Amino acid sequence: MSPIRVILAATLLAAFLVPPGPAAAAVVSPGPVCDHQPLANTTAPASAVTVDAAVPGDLYRKSQESPPGTTFWLPPGTHLLAADPFGQVIPKDGDVYLGAPGAVLDGQGINRAAFTQQAKDVVIRGLTVQNFVAPQDQGVVNHDSGEHWIIENTTVQNNKGAGIMAGARQEVRHSCLRNNGQYGMNAYRSDSTITALIIEGNEISGNNTDDWETRSPGCGCSGGIKFWVVDKADVRGNWIHHNRGAGLWADTDNNDFLVENNLIEDNDAEALFYEISYNLVFRDNVLRRNSLVAGKRRADKGDNFPVASVYLSESGGEPRVPARTHLIDVYDNTFEDNWSGITAWENADRFCNSPANTSINTCTKLVTDRTRCSAPGIASPPLYDDCRWKTQLVEVHDNTFRFDPARVGCTNGSCGKMALLSNWGTYPSWSPYQGKVVQDAITHDQGNYWFSNAYYGPWKFVAGDTSRILTAEQWQTTPWDQDNCASFDDVMPHC
Repeated sequence: MSPIRVILAATLLAAFLVPPGPAAAAVVSPGPVCDHQPLANTTAPASAVTVDAAVPGDLYRKSQESPPGTTFWLPPGTHLLAADPFGQVIPKDGDVYLGAPGAVLDGQGINRAAFTQQAKDVVIRGLTVQNFVAPQDQGVVNHDSGEHWIIENTTVQNNKGAGIMAGARQEVRHSCLRNNGQYGMNAYRSDSTITALIIEGNEISGNNTDDWETRSPGCGCSGGIKFWVVDKADVRGNWIHHNRGAGLWADTDNNDFLVENNLIEDNDAEALFYEISYNLVFRDNVLRRNSLVAGKRRADKGDNFPVASVYLSESGGEPRVPARTHLIDVYDNTFEDNWSGITAWENADRFCNSPANTSINTCTKLVTDRTRCSAPGIASPPLYDDCRWKTQLVEVHDNTFRFDPARVGCTNGSCGKMALLSNWGTYPSWSPYQGKVVQDAITHDQGNYWFSNAYYGPWKFVAGDTSRILTAEQWQTTPWDQDNCASFDDVMPHC
């Protein structure tokens, strides 16, 4: 093991900043939530305002007429809003909405949103919210990303757009987010102020029913949950499955994510896609049968890119960005029969101010003015380093990877890969990252290291570029020097 990797491994043990604690210990094992909500709120609490299901718009009117901090109780039955696209509920600070078992707020295929505007500290419990028709990239519950909403024991299903939008310090617990047209939840605000999300104990399934990546190729606008510029999120104890697209997708300058104790399975694309983002702990998760659809689709086109269940794209640890860890740390997970394992990738042509950066008008968290990332300044420090989203300080260790090609349905060798790679830099003409500069950096100089993993099945390893397919022995020896202390099919490792 090289000296830098010895230091990194020791640093991992000494400086890991997200230890298991009371919050992690309290997580319930992932499992069914949809159609398994508790029978709560069966009667109206004292002083609650009762909403009349027989009167369309009654919930809206009583919300308007009542002072902040009112508790509303919705009895069993189907509750409707005005038959108008903009019929909606406008909560006030501290309002609480409780649904009895069988209480449904139905958008009739007419209303765009259910709960809107920016009240703080709103609570929604026990409701089913369905059949709203939010436009693309908009949402139904917390449409305008109000701060510190708590959504518990709630079902948000069969809506267009996103079932839920996220605001700062939002908590979504033991809720069912299923079969929504675009996302189960869209964590996005135009002012980039979302922080401290908690997503715990939910079932997130079947979302992106409208297949947005086919309708709008390259939009990057689908998945179970999509995160944009979120600072600190805890995603734990969820069952995330059968989404058309990625289960979890963090895209553009997200930071400080803890993803633990989730069951993530049968998503068409990645279990986790972590893109141009920072500082992640991904631990104690079980991943099964992810990316089978996306992997086969690429393979059928003759594309040999290693489609993974965990895809780290221009994402890495960064000590200068404050977080609970300075790494991307992937450990103690179980991977079973996914299309492939983990791909750590860096696009040499994608950096601030490059036309190849699909996240237009964005830059790294280290450069405030993206226009500075241009010739000639970008060719010299500090811009040479700070204008790139680097795949760096990635640690992949103590995971179990199981793979059976027959179960995956892969017969041409395009699956069952572990990858650390980049492309040959070509664009734009003034880029200082042309040629194999980034390929050499990601594989040798940026502290990316696999170690102490256990492999079962015919795994292949990709290093540098897509054409270089390695055996386990080659992966472990010079010049790649990966997976020290790894075992293969129960053969004891040499450490």
